[in-house]
Amino acid sequence: MNFSTNELFSIKDKVICITGGAGVLGAELVKAFVQVGAKVAIMDRNIDVAQTLCNSLDKKNESVIALKTDVLDKNSILESVNKVIEKFGYIDVLINGAGGNSPKATTSPIQPFFDLPKDSLQFVFDLNIMGTIIPSQIIGKHFAERGKGIILNVSSMNAFTPLTKIAAYSAAKAGVSNFTQWLAVHMAKEYSSKIRVNAIAPGFFLTKQNEFLLIDEKTKNLTPRGETIINHIPAGKFGKSEQLVGTVIWLLSPAAEYVTGIIVPVDGGFSAFSGV
Repeated sequence: MNFSTNELFSIKDKVICITGGAGVLGAELVKAFVQVGAKVAIMDRNIDVAQTLCNSLDKKNESVIALKTDVLDKNSILESVNKVIEKFGYIDVLINGAGGNSPKATTSPIQPFFDLPKDSLQFVFDLNIMGTIIPSQIIGKHFAERGKGIILNVSSMNAFTPLTKIAAYSAAKAGVSNFTQWLAVHMAKEYSSKIRVNAIAPGFFLTKQNEFLLIDEKTKNLTPRGETIINHIPAGKFGKSEQLVGTVIWLLSPAAEYVTGIIVPVDGGFSAFSGV
């Protein structure tokens, strides 16, 4: 068999829906997808940021569109999905990129675990788990009808080994990893082996959600927690958002057509290091 790397790793003309597409990591993926010829729907509740990103990439909106989408609202997702299909004809890929933590669900000397507010814990669980499951239900049904499709979830290093302070986020991301494996089997067994479901597990990438834990707001130096993390990353540095692109494109491309049900760490070696 002859292989062309250009074809093997190509996602040209694939129609990709990405929730949380206006976030730091999501936006980097959107930019990369457009550059390699994919068609992208940026689904984000912050429509202003999403539209600005969209306009910066394609002012005529021929290959990328921005859609105000609440991943916890089925009607909102359905409305966005209908617009994507109306414009592009179908959907090839769903990336469940919406997620995050909350300072109100994070333990601290003034906010012990026993006092974490229920609504803050619920917010983190809903955003990460239900915000992955609900879009997968709706777009997954489209894939079942087409007999093919790709779902890529965003898990976390916390799913491998929970970190201190962020109980809800760690548990929620562990749920995302478990759901990824369950859904991969379910879609292949019940509908089509051409429907693949995987996840990436980013290590420590600086984002708005975690910056307050890693960087001192006043001095801009690493916090003690940030220093501990850096010392535990064999690569010796935090990840850059563009360093997710290669792994994601591989998982969406023909090169990964026999890959389903896995969670891929992109973490600079964090998950491999025991600390000694």
